[in-house]
Amino acid sequence: MEIFFTILILTLAVSISGVITRILPFQMPLPLMQIVLGALLAWPRFGLHVDFNPELFLLLFIPPLLFSDGWKTPMREFLRHGGEIVILALVLVIITVVGIGYLIHWMIPDMPLVAALALAAVLSPTDAVALSGIVGEGRISKKLMDILQGEALMNDASGLVSLKFAISVAMGTMVFSVSGASIEFIKISMGGLLTGIAVTWGYSKSLRFITHWSGGDPATQTILLLLLPFAAYLVAEHIGVSGILSSVASGMTIGQSGIIRNAPLAMRLRGNSVWTMLEFVFNGMVFIMLGLQLPDILSTSISQAAMDPTTKTWMLFVYVILIYFALMILRFGWLWLMKNISLYFMTKRPMVFSEYSVREILIASFAGVRGAITLAGVLSIPLFLRDGSAFPFRYQLVFIATGVILFSLLCGVIVLPWLLQGIIVSDKLLQRKEERMARAIAAEVAIESLYKLEERLMHSQEENIDSQIINEVSARVIGNLRRRIDGNNDVNSMLTEELERRMRLNALRAERGEYYHLRAQQKISNETLTKLLRDLDFLEALLAENE
Repeated sequence: MEIFFTILILTLAVSISGVITRILPFQMPLPLMQIVLGALLAWPRFGLHVDFNPELFLLLFIPPLLFSDGWKTPMREFLRHGGEIVILALVLVIITVVGIGYLIHWMIPDMPLVAALALAAVLSPTDAVALSGIVGEGRISKKLMDILQGEALMNDASGLVSLKFAISVAMGTMVFSVSGASIEFIKISMGGLLTGIAVTWGYSKSLRFITHWSGGDPATQTILLLLLPFAAYLVAEHIGVSGILSSVASGMTIGQSGIIRNAPLAMRLRGNSVWTMLEFVFNGMVFIMLGLQLPDILSTSISQAAMDPTTKTWMLFVYVILIYFALMILRFGWLWLMKNISLYFMTKRPMVFSEYSVREILIASFAGVRGAITLAGVLSIPLFLRDGSAFPFRYQLVFIATGVILFSLLCGVIVLPWLLQGIIVSDKLLQRKEERMARAIAAEVAIESLYKLEERLMHSQEENIDSQIINEVSARVIGNLRRRIDGNNDVNSMLTEELERRMRLNALRAERGEYYHLRAQQKISNETLTKLLRDLDFLEALLAENE
């Protein structure tokens, strides 16, 4: 019963976090508010305590979130910026692990180099979810945001694989070598990607049979879709490859294939709604869990630091600030180096970095906030070594990683809005232009198909429809499509289409009210009401999409 109440309280906290951020007189990013709520719930007055199991955390939250990110990632842009993403998500991660690891070892000489490298590994992944919570939608240019999201999508795996190597060396289960680590990394990464693609392919092949056997029940299909990222993750982990990359590949595969596009309408509508809700809840749970762990991490670290003669409590906070700024300087320097290399040595096919101004490099640097993967990674460090002794400096690792997460969020809240002041993102205007162009072209194709259908109906022996009715309905539908084509360049036509959409929505809502009234008068059954409301919901969802 206690677990049930805990889940209810956490879900309630996620729900009200969005409400609180909207009513506050000052702007506060949603992830930061959720961390504050989690910390308040863990305060002794409330006494909410949740035992944090890193393996369970990774299994429960990370696969669906990465699957959702992969699903939404546009493959064309991802492949177009593939070079830039690899440079940030792989090369920069390796440089960060080595460079920051040796820096931490130099700052804290008593900390073993392996422990310092493990800390650097968990600090290397960035968090696109936290970034979106800080800057919101449409504040950063699409070209830059695509690269940042692609980086965050892929550097989770490289960071956690580096952590796995460091822990294995510390535990004495493997001897580190550059060649061995490189081969292992390629095997784990490529195996994870191929596993995600294979699991999704198997799901797509079985979906048509499941649809036939279930009678097209959207609930069954949606539940199977929800289980897909967990299946991809577990299968990959079972065969010894990256479950994180498997979840990402599964999401990208299902987003680019025709699995969802060819699925029944009811499943598409319900699946999108369910995923939107789950993504919000799971994202919120991640940051509330971080807040819940915060008081215990602080108290444990401070008490252990007080008993450790080699470490002062205030030094832990200094380490957090120094390491964070070292990460930012390294990231800024790497982006600056890539800009100059692209300008002077890649003149034929320069990378996107060559277009960055100093301001954009600063935005990309401070956009590298840390989040859920860093927390899960550092808490997954074992408590004891194989000989039974305590893992060296574990409490400092947990404290510093948690401090860097919070400090990166605070710096992002302060610095990013200031850097983004006065920047006008033209992507929205381009998107609207593309949308109007696509609607006009699609309308022309639709008109051609209607002419062919009209001709078939006129000459059909099976369809017993009056030709006048066919002409009247065809003219009405084609007239609507003609206005869409004209609306590509005519403002009045666009206003007419918008007005018609609003009137149709108003009529649908009036129909819904009348259906409830008829049911209250017992003129229709509850089954009839349910069917009529479902049809209205489908129509309203299509009409209200751009409301």
